[in-house]
Amino acid sequence: MKLGYFRDVQLSFQEAEEKVRARLQEQGFGVLTEIDVKATLKKKLDVDLQPYKILGACHPPSALKALSTVPEIGLLLPCNVTVSQNEDGTVRVSAVDAEMMLGVVDRPELAPVAAEVNSSLRKAIDAV
Repeated sequence: MKLGYFRDVQLSFQEAEEKVRARLQEQGFGVLTEIDVKATLKKKLDVDLQPYKILGACHPPSALKALSTVPEIGLLLPCNVTVSQNEDGTVRVSAVDAEMMLGVVDRPELAPVAAEVNSSLRKAIDAV
């Protein structure tokens, strides 16, 4: 199962995260949530991982369309975008596949919204 779209970049983790945030903003997304997976697992389980962050990205016009169609769609929002350090030093930037995610509700009228979100997320990831 393909969960999302990703690419590896030759940047530091911090540079990649900054670029992801900037490129998302250029595409009309805001980052509503942030989970520092590395810090959380270190604190809770005393496990050391490579840097890994999950950013909850929201595109307000698309969220409004989806919520107006299916109010419960909030369970699938926001769209997750991840930034993670690879073992070889590169950084993986990725975004959820919104079409796959919204496809679980079986509402064909959401397909254009999901396609638009996917297009914008891909543009953001490709621009990093």
